[in-house]
Amino acid sequence: MAETQVLIVGAGPVGLTLALDLGQRGVRCILIERNETSIQLPKMERCNARTMEIYRRLGIAEKVRDAGLPRSAPMDVFLATSMAGPPLARLPCPSVDEAKADIAAHNDGRPLEPYQLISQYTLEPLLRSIVETLPNVTVRFGCELTSFTQDGDSVTAHVRTSNGPDETIRTDYLVGCDGGSSTVRKQLGIQLQGEGNIRKLRQALFHCPELYERIPMGKGRHYHIAEGPIFPFIILQDSTRHWTLHAAATSDGEMAEIFKKSLGMPVEFEMLSVNEWTQHLLCAERYAEGRVFIAGDAAHLVIPTGGLGMNTGVGDAIDLSWKLAAALAGWGGPQLLASYEKERRPIGLRNVKASRAAMSGRLSWRAAYHPDIRKNTPEGAAIRAEMASRFDVEQRKVTDILGIEAGYRYVNSPIICPEPGDGPDRDNPQYVPTTWPGARLPHVWLNDPTAPHNPIALHDRLGSGYTLLRLGGTRVDSSNLERALRATGAPLDVFAIEDEAAREIYGYDLLLARPDLHVVWRGNQVPEDTEIIAGVATGRPFRRPDGI
Repeated sequence: MAETQVLIVGAGPVGLTLALDLGQRGVRCILIERNETSIQLPKMERCNARTMEIYRRLGIAEKVRDAGLPRSAPMDVFLATSMAGPPLARLPCPSVDEAKADIAAHNDGRPLEPYQLISQYTLEPLLRSIVETLPNVTVRFGCELTSFTQDGDSVTAHVRTSNGPDETIRTDYLVGCDGGSSTVRKQLGIQLQGEGNIRKLRQALFHCPELYERIPMGKGRHYHIAEGPIFPFIILQDSTRHWTLHAAATSDGEMAEIFKKSLGMPVEFEMLSVNEWTQHLLCAERYAEGRVFIAGDAAHLVIPTGGLGMNTGVGDAIDLSWKLAAALAGWGGPQLLASYEKERRPIGLRNVKASRAAMSGRLSWRAAYHPDIRKNTPEGAAIRAEMASRFDVEQRKVTDILGIEAGYRYVNSPIICPEPGDGPDRDNPQYVPTTWPGARLPHVWLNDPTAPHNPIALHDRLGSGYTLLRLGGTRVDSSNLERALRATGAPLDVFAIEDEAAREIYGYDLLLARPDLHVVWRGNQVPEDTEIIAGVATGRPFRRPDGI
């Protein structure tokens, strides 16, 4: 019988990210995947700002960018009657190079990393190649979970291999990152709640190497074709030679005809694959039971509009990883792993809601379509103008949601020190930096006296444990809080920051950040009961002798 500390089921981006973070934390893992190889389909095509910050923390952001769409490529979004015609509307979006330059030029708390276009069939093999270098992580493809049992001490998993006998793996914890049809979720009897089977579409992958350089309206990443009722949606893939088409076609063969008509000009192409998929807006009723957890599409299914599927799953992985490591190391209290569901399920529900809003925005501008849209008449011009006007407003519910991507906050978490009041709007699509407990620590640039023209990102200076930030040259004695935190056995760094910009953005003299860079506590003075802060932070609720 094989034994490990964490068994991860599913080697998609979520499972691989979880394995990478656990592996870097020294946790022994086995990652199993029932398929023989990594995915060959595009599926997701963009890592958002928060995911890229996470990958920067893991030391792989530049590898992801090197493998993805070139940094100088425009990321614009177009609406047109065909790829050959002039655009009816264009939403300009900066290239990665432009976005990075803008981030470097401002010190206002905005996220440290911009998005990156990278196809899932590129990202998965890259993550796998990195994970396979970790000595404490074993990756096994062609290995399918069939069932499992658990008790108070461990989980026993039964797996079927494609080229050998069935096996048994004993593990301290099991995590199902095994997609929408999750075996783990189903065996736990966890139901998905929300709107299922909304609509069926087809996705086709095309090899069309000449198209990118020949588009008259300009280079971008998304091209919406104003052709109802199908409304073809064409997406650039990271090679710039491959494209995907989403459309409500009646057959696989029809997808090639829709693509050809949408191009509107003679361009050679080859259709490589067609797959049918179904839109869902669902979230699991529970994210865990005992020693077994679910993450990613196993826990939530969204419409790809807004790009919140895989990226939400990466957030799940990073929230769960350090808590598993803490439990295995012995310093994580009973509330720590319990907080995973209490933190991530509200985010899953929130992102399902945001995905619904994004889809509603898309349907709104599509409703302005009329078959006379191509006519060179006043009526045709009016139709085009109305659709373009709606597109400019409603499509931004898809493209301009940085607050949803990076501004989420863990509310009512048992491992966050609460403050009076409701706090900032947690559903704001626009990103507003905040250190309200539960929020992600905003990025700030720090001055480097040895290289004044090359500031340092604070995020890059923070270790893999807790960090107590001392800001603005504060002289407050924080030694009692430091002792209380270290007494739990949790890793702690103390970092004094003199920069005025950091104090201005963070708003407090003292701030405690978790390993995943979410804020636990903030203040200008250290309270007397420092054990309470330490207990909350590590999932060990402190109780006074009198029970108060």
